[in-house]
Amino acid sequence: MLPIHGAIAFFLPSLVGGGAERVIVNLAQGITERGIRVDLVLAAAEGPLLDQLPPAVRLIDLGATRVLRSIVPLARYLRRERPRVLVSSMGHANLVAVWAARLAGRVVPVIVTEHNTLSQETSRQSRLSGKLWPHLLRTFYPWATTIVAVSRGAADDLARTSGLPRDRVEVVYNPVITPTMMALARQAPDHPWFAAGQPPVILGVGRLTRQKDFATLLRAFAEVRRQRPARLLILGEGEDRPGLEALATELAVADDLALPGFQENALAFMAGSAVFALSSAWEGLPTVLIEALAAGTRVVSTDCPSGPREILQDGRLGALVPVGNAAALAAAILEAMDRPTSVVPPDALTPFTRDASVDHYLQVIERAAPTTPPVDRSAIS
Repeated sequence: MLPIHGAIAFFLPSLVGGGAERVIVNLAQGITERGIRVDLVLAAAEGPLLDQLPPAVRLIDLGATRVLRSIVPLARYLRRERPRVLVSSMGHANLVAVWAARLAGRVVPVIVTEHNTLSQETSRQSRLSGKLWPHLLRTFYPWATTIVAVSRGAADDLARTSGLPRDRVEVVYNPVITPTMMALARQAPDHPWFAAGQPPVILGVGRLTRQKDFATLLRAFAEVRRQRPARLLILGEGEDRPGLEALATELAVADDLALPGFQENALAFMAGSAVFALSSAWEGLPTVLIEALAAGTRVVSTDCPSGPREILQDGRLGALVPVGNAAALAAAILEAMDRPTSVVPPDALTPFTRDASVDHYLQVIERAAPTTPPVDRSAIS
């Protein structure tokens, strides 16, 4: 096999706003600032995060209408460009990456990254898909040079659910805290509810999907609202919007709910809110929870698999409540609203900084694709 030289390539379906996509944008920025070339390869070059790509990143648009249809164009890219390594994120994209690399003749090592909790994902799929998906990962993830999970809980769950050896899964925390974050947090949020004299705002951030379980947050907010003036603002977009709007009407809190969609600077909203609430049924490593802590916001979270317990240090940095329990979430929000804000110890957030994550990823990449090829001692007489 020819020596592999060139850029570090990242592969994603698109840059539609989400935690995994934002992670890759932060990684790309941190790596290019160290003078290393980065290619961002997208099945379809679309999404609001495109505008946040550093100019030094080369964007490769495979022009695929579906992720599976990007296998052949991705294989062509790998054969033509020979990046040093291909780093993929998210389940379907990971399978496409290892298949494309095999089709390309295994000229490029692949690192697959799991951003979610596999058992929770598969339990909510159809019976056939729920059984098939772990089998696919058990069969094809070994084709990757390295398997990465974004939290210890996600790594344990991936090994347990797929049957992969746990020692094949490396944990690398996401690059969430960046040098520009605090400047963004100091900006004024673009919403009238943050004007002086307005009721306190409870904030949720994420796609409006079943995973984020904003219905439970709405029910918790209705209980909070019965006890004191407050408003609930949820940033994000998704298929659950009509259901959430109907539930808000049913709970008689529609006038105190705002769903302004995706916002480029969620940090400003976090810094201006009284409480940040994560209501998810499952996660991998929730970026927004780390961002809220860094912004100095009081936080409460469900104790969902996986990530919140690791981030919040078993509840020392914010309350953990059972998944789907609106009463417990309401009580935690009310308690947080009465609690003075406290400064999070800097070392609690260090593992989630961009520099720490870039350092770790570069170590993983060096092991997967060494700059200096190992000596073939069998050829030494």
